[in-house]
Amino acid sequence: MAAGVLLKEGVVVKAERNKTIDISVDEGRQYLDKCVEVKGETGEDRIKDKIILGDTFEVLSRLKGKFIDLLIVDPPYNLDKDFHGNKFKKTSDETYEEYTEKWIQAVIPLLKDTASVYVCCDWVSSTPIASILKKYFNIQNRITWQREKGRGAVSNWKNGMEDIWFATVSKKYTFNIEDVKMRRRVVAPYRVDGKPKDWEETESGNYRNTYPSNFWDDISIPYWSMPENTAHPTQKPEKLLAKIILASSNEGDMVFDPFMGSGSTAVTAKKLGRHFSGIEQNEQYCVWAGKRLEMADEDNTIQGYADGVFWERNTRPQRKKKQ
Repeated sequence: MAAGVLLKEGVVVKAERNKTIDISVDEGRQYLDKCVEVKGETGEDRIKDKIILGDTFEVLSRLKGKFIDLLIVDPPYNLDKDFHGNKFKKTSDETYEEYTEKWIQAVIPLLKDTASVYVCCDWVSSTPIASILKKYFNIQNRITWQREKGRGAVSNWKNGMEDIWFATVSKKYTFNIEDVKMRRRVVAPYRVDGKPKDWEETESGNYRNTYPSNFWDDISIPYWSMPENTAHPTQKPEKLLAKIILASSNEGDMVFDPFMGSGSTAVTAKKLGRHFSGIEQNEQYCVWAGKRLEMADEDNTIQGYADGVFWERNTRPQRKKKQ
């Protein structure tokens, strides 16, 4: 039986600590009703801080104006995957490149000249995506993050890493390095004249705030006892997105996600004081995203991010709820 569920009088029920959001469309109809549909030419004002219900390519063709400051894209990876009824089939690298180029060409007219672009991918789709990105943008870096968990393999190495390509429209772009420092434990404290050098003593231990690299090993995949968790099969962690949003946008900027899924980009952007919008064709995922956006009104904390720094995985900084 899966973690976080119990068998009670022959019926499977959630354990008390299971926070997974899995309400049905009927149960969450009020969230679906808050979504907008784009039928004709539409500008930023109508979609700001809204979930757009519809097909990504159809919607993008109807949006007008350069309004996106930060584009975060988590497209279907090039593998067989069932997204609660919407199935994506693995194809050739060439066909996947065509698919990638199609959404890139559709979103380019909406990007500000100072916009940044982040594209999530696995090792299979990373190379095809990069080959298309470099045709249209300035690639700045490739981030690799440790998934922390994954299915074992008996004839290959377990896939425990994913990539995120970081690109920009031009050479002028936002990058707030001071906002994404990591707090790491100091194993061998170094002192000068008896005082800590480049680290601090606290009641919970000795720490140093460091600048981040392009390898992120502090991310926890959402699991059943985390309030952000949903039943979406490929949900990205809010902590992962917080790093991107804090580094590559400012408060009040527009963060856009054309493959929104269960709403992690929108929720994290809201918690960090940004405007958001995103497109999702699955009504079930729109309901979960709407529920999470409502929850963010009461609790704007992000697991692993506190006191203006990102903490190492499995450390537990005090969570401060929205006042």
